[in-house]
Amino acid sequence: MQHFDVIIIGAGLSGIGAARQLQDRCPGRTFAILESRDAIGGTWDLFRYPGIRSDSDMYTMGYDSKPWLEPKAIADGPSILAYIREAARERGIDEAIHFDRRLVAADWSSREACWTLTAECPRAGGHVRYRCNMLLMCSGYYRYDQGHRPHFDGEAHFGGRIVHPQHRPADLDCAGKRIVVIGSGATAMTLVPALARTAAHVTMLQRSPTYVVSLPGEDPIARWLSRLLPAPLAYRLTRWKNVQFQRWVYRQTRTRPEAVKRKLIDLVRRQLGPSYDVDRHFTPRYMPWDQRLCVVPDGDLFKALRSGKADVVTDEIAQVDAAGLVLKSGARLDADVIVTATGLELLWLGGAQFSLDGTPVDFSRCWSYKGAMFSDVPNLVYTLGYINASWTLRSELVAEFACRLINHMAATGTRQCTPRLRPEDRDMPERPLIDGFTPNYLKRVAHLFPHQGDRDPWQNTQNYVVDRKVIREGTLDDGVLQFTAPVIEGRTA
Repeated sequence: MQHFDVIIIGAGLSGIGAARQLQDRCPGRTFAILESRDAIGGTWDLFRYPGIRSDSDMYTMGYDSKPWLEPKAIADGPSILAYIREAARERGIDEAIHFDRRLVAADWSSREACWTLTAECPRAGGHVRYRCNMLLMCSGYYRYDQGHRPHFDGEAHFGGRIVHPQHRPADLDCAGKRIVVIGSGATAMTLVPALARTAAHVTMLQRSPTYVVSLPGEDPIARWLSRLLPAPLAYRLTRWKNVQFQRWVYRQTRTRPEAVKRKLIDLVRRQLGPSYDVDRHFTPRYMPWDQRLCVVPDGDLFKALRSGKADVVTDEIAQVDAAGLVLKSGARLDADVIVTATGLELLWLGGAQFSLDGTPVDFSRCWSYKGAMFSDVPNLVYTLGYINASWTLRSELVAEFACRLINHMAATGTRQCTPRLRPEDRDMPERPLIDGFTPNYLKRVAHLFPHQGDRDPWQNTQNYVVDRKVIREGTLDDGVLQFTAPVIEGRTA
C-alpha cells in the first residue's frame, strides 16, 4: 500500500492547481493525484461538443502562478485543456497522476492519523489502496458518467438521433441537418451558434428564459496592459480588475435587482431589435444571479438569431414522434437531431463513501468550515468554487489553506486537524451551503450537502475579497480547529 503525505482527488483544473500550490508552499511533501479517467483536464477533457467554452474569463479562471497569455478572454475548451496540461507538464505534476483510479471509499484512522483510500480501477477490473495524512478533494461536483437526461414520451419512435452533449458521439455529423437543442443554459448557448454555422437550421427550445449577456471575446484593457507591462504584471492587474468588476455586478444584482434586470433585458433588445419578442424568449421569471448569467462572447448567439440560421422557441414538450417534437401549444418542431442540453447531474465528493474509524460519515449533518472542511471530520479539505465568479479563484484559496494546515501541523508537532463546533455555535440556524442560488441541478442534490451557519467560520461567503482575508489570512488557532497528536501504544505518533 503506497503512502503519501497528501493525496489529491481529481486531475482537472482544481487538482492541478492544488498540486502547484503544494509544490510552492510545502516543498518536500510527497503527493499523488488520483484521477478516475485516463486523461488530465477533468471537465475540459470530457466535454467535446461543438463550440465548448468557458463562461468565466481566463484572467480569473487561470492560475495565479501561471498567466493566461492568449488574446481570448472567453476561451474555448481546447485552449483551456492545453493550458491545464501545460500547467501540469511544466512542473512535472503529470508524473504524479495515477490514472484509472476512481475513489470509492475513504476511512480515517484516529489511532494512526491517516486516511486509507480504496480506489476502483475500471479498466483493470480491480481495486488499489493508498494511505495519506491529508486528503484534498478536487473532483468538482459533476457526475462524469452521465448528465441529466429527462425521458420524453414517444422518443423511441424518433427517426433521427437523440444525443446529450456530455457524451456526444464522435461520428455525429450535424452539417445540413435540422437540429433542436433542448435547454437554455450555458451549454445550449454555446451549442446553438456553433451548430448554426453548418446546420440547415437550429432551434433552441426552452421551457423558460435565461439571462444572457454579451461580452467581448478579447479584453481590451488586458490587451492594452500587455503592450505596456511584463506579462505576469499585466495578468495580475487584469485579474484584479475583473474580480472587482464581477463583485460590483453581483452586488448590484443583490441590492438593485429590478434595475439590473431592466438593464440586462435592454441590452438584449439592442442586440435583437424592436421586433423580436424579448419579453417571451429572454425575460426570465427570476432575478439576476438567482441562477448563473449566461455569457456569449461577442454576441455570437444573437448573431446566429439575426442571421435566421437559428431561432428560440419557448414552450414545453408534449411528446416526440418519428419526425420531431410535438409541443404543448400544439406546434411542432421537425428535426433530424435532438440535442438534450438539459443539464448536469451533481455528485457529492465524487460519490465516494467516507467513514471515521469505520463509522460512515453523513455530510448532510455536517457544518461547513469556511467552505473548505467539515465539522468533526479530520484532515479532509474539499474544493467548491464560486457560483458568482470563476471556480479557480476559490479553489486556489482552498488549496493555499490546505498548505497552511500542513505547515502548521509540521511546526506544532501535530498530525490531526478537526473543525469542531464551539458551545456558542450549537444553536446556529442552518442555511444551505450555497444560499440564494436556485438552479434545478442544485435543487436536486442540495439535501446531500453540508450546511452553513450565520457566523464565522461556519459561513460559505461567495465573496472572494472576504475569503482572501478569512481563508488566506485568518488565524488557524481560532478555537474551532483542534490540532492533536494521536498517541499510539503509549507514545506520541
